[in-house]
This record gives sequence, structure tokens and C-alpha cells, in this order.
Amino acid sequence: MIRARTRRSRARTRGGRRTQHGVRVRAGAVLAGGALLLAGCAQDSGSTSPADVVGQGYVSGDGSVRTWDAGDRSEPVTVTGTDFEGEAVDTSVWLGEVVVLNTWYAACAPCRAEAPDLVELAVDRADDGVRVLGINTTDEPGAAQAFQRTFDVPYPSIDDRSGQAVAALSGAVPLQAVPSTVVLDREGRVAARVIGLVEGTTLSALVDDVVAEST
Repeated sequence: MIRARTRRSRARTRGGRRTQHGVRVRAGAVLAGGALLLAGCAQDSGSTSPADVVGQGYVSGDGSVRTWDAGDRSEPVTVTGTDFEGEAVDTSVWLGEVVVLNTWYAACAPCRAEAPDLVELAVDRADDGVRVLGINTTDEPGAAQAFQRTFDVPYPSIDDRSGQAVAALSGAVPLQAVPSTVVLDREGRVAARVIGLVEGTTLSALVDDVVAEST
């Protein structure tokens, strides 16, 4: 059985620098995944709604963290799509690396607040085999690219207005708000999830834990 544990932000010194089973998605799941994220987003990161949709005890968007021990993780997740520069993205080619997925949109205040930490992670941990990928279900390319320029974002973001990438991810780990952040281990399995704004120290600690796992 999957075990959950909640962790608050904890400081940790940043060290160093620095999927193939896909999830099948039905059209209904695609629409439901996109609608769920938009609903959570309207609450920003301070929702007071009770538990999430699968009864896992999380308040949507409050920065709650859930982690899975290696033996409790689900099947690998593959996220595919096209980024805002028109390039194909497929996380299965990143097997063997730690992948951080982050949902966002340009006008989302928590997304803007956490962007510098995601950028820093992508730059500082690249040599450790850490990849960052954004997923944007809302913006036209112009708005998304302006956000990327503002924050000097070095990693790609999938243009997911169809909701397909989010739906694939939601098949393995429910997401209730934008932003949400998911850490995939080297096998492409979900190792951690944060609903709402992720603090930089929390993100660093989660990634450190997964990087430290044996390959």
C-alpha cells in the first residue's frame, strides 16, 4: 500500500550541480484533468477545501508534500507533447535522470513566486542528472514565452491546452491546483508531489533524496 507522509520545508545545503510505460488516457480523462487543474488554480495556493479527490488528506494548493518510498511507487509515467518553441518533448528519453514536472501559467501569482527556484534548480543540478519540464494548460504561446523570458527559464514547457499531458500525469498522481510539482525518479516513477507553491528548500530536499537513490 502507498504510504504518505507530510513534510514541511526544511533547509538543506544544495550539493553539487546539478519513462517506458506510458499512461493511456481516454478523452474524458483529458477533459477532467484540465478542468480539475483550472478549478484548483482559481483558489491560488491558499485553498481551504478539505481533502483531495482520492481522500488522501491534502488541502488543495497549500504546499502539502507527499512522498513515496521506492518500493511503493506506481508504474513509470511518460509525459509527451510539444513545447512553446515547437519542439517535441518526451520524458521517456530522460530515463536514468531525475525529472521535475511543474504545472504553471503566466498570470498565476504562486507560479511566478516559485519560478526563480525552479530556474535555479534546473541550472545548478543539471550536472547531477536533473531535468525540469513545465506543463502549461492555459496560455497562448506569446504569454508563455514572455513568462519564460522574464524569468530566464532554461527548460522547456509543454503547450498543454489540450490537457493530454496533465491527464497522463493525473492517472498516476492526482493534481488539484496550479502550480503543482511532481518529482519522477530515474525509472520515471512518481517519487514526490507538491500541491501548490513549492518552497525552494523543500524542492531541493525532495530532489536531493531522489538523486541520492541508487540507479
